This record gives sequence, C-alpha cells and structure tokens, in this order.
Amino acid sequence: MDAVILSIGTELVSGQTLDTNAAWLAEQLSAVGCRVVRHVTVGDELEDITRAFREAMECAGTVMATGGLGPTADDLTRQALANALGRELVESAEALAQIEALFARWQRTMSDANRLQALMPEGCEIIPNPRGTAPGIHFQGAARSLDIFVLPGVPSEMKAMFAESVLPAVRARSGGAVTLVARLNSFGMSEANVGEALADLMARDRNPLVGTTASAGVIGVRILATSTNEADARAVLGADVAEVRRRLGEHVFGEGDETLQESVAKRLFETKKTVATAESCTGGLLAKRLTDVPGSSTYFLRGYVSYSNESKIELLGVAAELIQEYGAVSEEVARAMASGCRRASGADFALSVTGVAGPGGGTAEKPVGLVYVGLADGSGVAVRRLMVGSHLTREEIRDRTCKMALNMLRRKMMR
Repeated sequence: MDAVILSIGTELVSGQTLDTNAAWLAEQLSAVGCRVVRHVTVGDELEDITRAFREAMECAGTVMATGGLGPTADDLTRQALANALGRELVESAEALAQIEALFARWQRTMSDANRLQALMPEGCEIIPNPRGTAPGIHFQGAARSLDIFVLPGVPSEMKAMFAESVLPAVRARSGGAVTLVARLNSFGMSEANVGEALADLMARDRNPLVGTTASAGVIGVRILATSTNEADARAVLGADVAEVRRRLGEHVFGEGDETLQESVAKRLFETKKTVATAESCTGGLLAKRLTDVPGSSTYFLRGYVSYSNESKIELLGVAAELIQEYGAVSEEVARAMASGCRRASGADFALSVTGVAGPGGGTAEKPVGLVYVGLADGSGVAVRRLMVGSHLTREEIRDRTCKMALNMLRRKMMR
C-alpha cells in the first residue's frame, strides 16, 4: 500500500518552521506496512494545494495531509481538496457541533471565523479533534481504492487524531501488514564501499529493503522488513541484521541512535578500563564526547588541552627538541603526547590528537585536514596519520577527528 504525505503551509516552504509532522507520519505509516513514496510540501496557494492533492491521488492509494485547516484566509486546504475532488464545500453539522462544544468547554465565545472550520467537501467524513478547533477530514473513494486523511498542522492535535481515528483505518486498509525497521551504524568505510559490500542485499525488489545514509562520516544501514505478521517480519529482519554485521565486521559500532562515544563507553564499562585525553586541534572536544555519556566518571580520568607548544612540554612532558625538529603536527609529537598523557594520568588508555583544523595554518607539506591520532596503552603507542579532508570546515574537521580517535580506541578494545 503506497502513501503520499502532503505538508501544507507557507511557513514550511519558506523555512520559517521545520516540518516534523511528515517524518513522524512516515514512521507511523511504515510501521503498519504502508510504503511512503513521496513527501510533498506546498505553500498556502489554492492552485498549488489543489494540484498537489491531484498528483498525490494519482500515485498513491493513501494521501495524508496536514495543515491549512485553521479559521483564517490563508487556510485553504478544505477548498483545495474540494476542487481536487470536484465537489462542493458544505457545512458539516457534526463538525460544527464539535467546534461549538469545544468553545463551551473552554467557556469562550466562538468567533464567526471558526464556523469556516465546519466546512468540508461533500461526501467527506469528520475526523474528531479532541484537542483543538479544527476537525479533520476523511474522504474514501469507491471500492476503498482511495483514502484521503486531512489533519491539522499542530503536532499535538495531529498526533492525537492520527492515533485515535486514522491509524485504525490505515491498519485495516493494509490488511494487518507489519514493517519492522533496524539501523546499523558503521564508521571507517566510505558509503561507496559499504554499498559494494551490500550490493545484492540492496536490490530494490527485495524484502527486507536495505539502504544506506551518510552523516558526518557515519554510514547508517537501514533495514525495513515487511510481512503479514510480526513474527515473520522479525525473523527476516534479524537475518539481514546478522548478515550486514558479518559483511561489515568491526566497522559496525552500534544500532539505532547509538553513537561512537556510547559504543566506546559500553566497552570501557564492561572491561573496567580508564581513559584520558591529550588534545591540540580538537580543543577538548574529544574529552567532551567521552564525558557526554552518563556515568563517564567511572572511566574518564582527565583531559589535557595542550594547544600551545609550551603546554605540550609542561603538561605532557613532550621534548622541546621533538617539536622543533618535527613540528607540533607530526607522528613523533602525537606519540609523545599519548605516552605523556598516559604516564601523567595513570589511565589504561590515552588518546592524543594534533593536526591542522584550518581554515588557515596549512602548508604544502602539512595541509589543512592533516591529523595525527595517538593511542597509548600497556603494550605501547600506535599513531595514525589521517587526511580528514581540506574541503571540510574547521568544525567538521574537529568532529571527524574525534570520531576517528574514538573508533581507534573502540577497535583496540575489540581485540
């Protein structure tokens, strides 16, 4: 069963308001086996909304619209739907009674403008609104070939109406289908390489449906499994989750909303190990990430922000000769920072970071985006030279560097 989500409001297309309704509705519809094929956002223009309804009706059997049901001149959704259906607007006695009852409960006088909210296309049904003055509208086509649901744009009202009135109808229309979703998070492989590793699983006619998303270096693998019952959906979902984990191996660090720092924290908690940090170009961001996790005081001992050469020498015991010979951004200094940090803090692990975050300060030999990450433990010190990317902003370079350091520690603890 295909669906189109239609979001109506000039405040949405102009960027003044973030459309959270569409994402929420898509998640709800997907969970009951409804395949959302299109999100459409349109401003408060009668012709545009009418055209959007007509196009949605042509490509999906379920149309879910929000917004434009208020009592003002720019609330045009009712008229646009009537135009798209080729029907007249009529006053619904049931809708009017609901609006009047709401004002009576509020002990307020109803404005004449609110009476407009009782209008709906001929042949449509009211969707009760227990929280606001705008009743929703439901149109059902012949032989149940089309269902149009129109809800207010106010999220609290929309969600309550969806749960109470719309979801049961959609679930009945879908025949009890269930879609379950999982997301695996990976780091250290490009999206292209992940795609190559999972190519056969990502066939578009396959169930489960597998796809990837990239966000700030993290490649998410989403898996959507649909079946006529939850047990079957869970079985095929679990099989694909296991297969993706097998193919991507150590690059997978978590599921759902789990972050790299949460994955690292979990392993530190389990092993009862401790960590400390010595940072130059990230300026304390790595320490912040490690301490963003509740309970981090059990594993995080201390952090040094050794931004200047003097602080590297005074706080971490880095030899001045090393800095003079190799420069602050070098493998040798990253190694000395990590070992000095571990020695001074007494931590099981010490992470060091030094690099060129930009936008200035780069040279042909040491360009913007060059970073060295050191990791010291009882077995010695390992250093990685990384080219994060000169095309990234300063904030992006710092963010990506922290993720690389966290991932280096995570993979170390997996061995």
